[in-house]
Amino acid sequence: MKSWQLSLAGSVLTALLLAALFPPLDFAFLAPVALTPLLFALAHEARPLRHFLWGWLSGFIYWLIVCHWIRDVLAAYGGLNGPLSWLALLLFAVAKGLHTAVFAWLAGFVSQRIWAIPAVAALWTGIERTHAPLGFPWLVLGNAGISMQMPLRLAPVIGVYGISFVFAALACAATLMALRRSRKELLWLLFLPVLLLLPAIALKNPPTSQAVAMQTNIDGDARWTDEVKDRTVKILSLATLAEALDPSKQKPALLLWPEAPAPFYYYDDPGFRQQVTEVARLSGAPFLFSGVAFTPAKEPLNSAILLGPEGQMLGRYDKVILVPFGEFIPPGFGWIEKISSEAGNYASGPGARVFTVGDHSLGAYICYESAFPHFVRQFPLNGAELLVNLTNDGYFGRGPARSQHLLLARMRAVENHRWLLRPSNNGITAVIDPAGRVWDRLPEFKRAAGRLRFGWEREKTPYTRYGDWFAWLCLAAGLGCVVAAQVPAYRPGS
Repeated sequence: MKSWQLSLAGSVLTALLLAALFPPLDFAFLAPVALTPLLFALAHEARPLRHFLWGWLSGFIYWLIVCHWIRDVLAAYGGLNGPLSWLALLLFAVAKGLHTAVFAWLAGFVSQRIWAIPAVAALWTGIERTHAPLGFPWLVLGNAGISMQMPLRLAPVIGVYGISFVFAALACAATLMALRRSRKELLWLLFLPVLLLLPAIALKNPPTSQAVAMQTNIDGDARWTDEVKDRTVKILSLATLAEALDPSKQKPALLLWPEAPAPFYYYDDPGFRQQVTEVARLSGAPFLFSGVAFTPAKEPLNSAILLGPEGQMLGRYDKVILVPFGEFIPPGFGWIEKISSEAGNYASGPGARVFTVGDHSLGAYICYESAFPHFVRQFPLNGAELLVNLTNDGYFGRGPARSQHLLLARMRAVENHRWLLRPSNNGITAVIDPAGRVWDRLPEFKRAAGRLRFGWEREKTPYTRYGDWFAWLCLAAGLGCVVAAQVPAYRPGS
């Protein structure tokens, strides 16, 4: 096989393996070898530029497959018809493929060294961490370990990136074996038994409380008039109260409405404000729901509003991390319509906020923010004993993005050892325990009110306390290894 054929095969195969790890296939068992074909191919290609190009191709194909639903969202809600929606998806995949390109380029400098395993794993992990500041950390390699008890032990200690490091190290080891390299180079894997010394991921305390979650099932294309809005709010209120006041069930500790594509203006709509106030007062339970607030400059805010059991305002959280094209249009992309119906771009909130609910506290964040581990940890770090992720996955249609989003939420629960309530507009409405397991779940694509069992946790994990130090250290160490690998080749004056 010619060099370019081997490189093409390795690049494409790694892209396919990475995509297969996640919904809809969920072949997570392939995670330890997903990077192996690309690494094997790079070992047979000496030119750094080609490492970059083959790495980019692998990343391009991966993002094109795993996030193909972006085209459907933009076509249905972003005003892009036909070729334009495909163009937007292709531009997205072109940009995201650069992460894998940089990894492959840098890995080529260290793959021949005796310390290839830790260096390659560090580079992969560190470059993964750059997805967040650059805007879209959707599915990192470590997310495939959510149901693997042994690597998952790292999540509460160093986060999902620790699991990525393990999988990348194993993939590099498999590559070295395929290349028939010295067995001494595999000794780096002796760190793996350390996982046995970490506490097993387990539920320490059973659920003691219940929340009533209203799955609103509101169509993203709904045409809103005052009459339609009032009727919708009344229907949702009655369904919520019917479930909350059911005498055969435990009194709920919390009422939840999800993020929804509806004009819910608590501050500017007296009718809506009176209705939700009555829901809280009649149920005698705190009521958390999503709505639109405004800055003093009249910029819209995507907000989570908490009312007390007497209908009083307890607090508001304004979404911090906004969705590109959903809540704002990035510079240079004015040809794509913003999916939200609000005029202008949304404003970003001031930061994570914790609500006090009786003797307990909770942190509520909104939709896409669940993809950012470093951000979600700020809520339990500030004292939240429960996490609530208000979300609207209706824009995803019936594709795999819904399950992918749930996967992210499960990892956030494990990292911070918190129960996580996830009310969604039309599903997946569910509760996740601190071990990352889904307990209660409402049927999708139906308007329904149901119970979600949960508990309160106060213990802060090492990841909650210290965040992504490991991932950033990997980035620094990986780059240091690249520099070290080049030192012998350097000749002054050459």
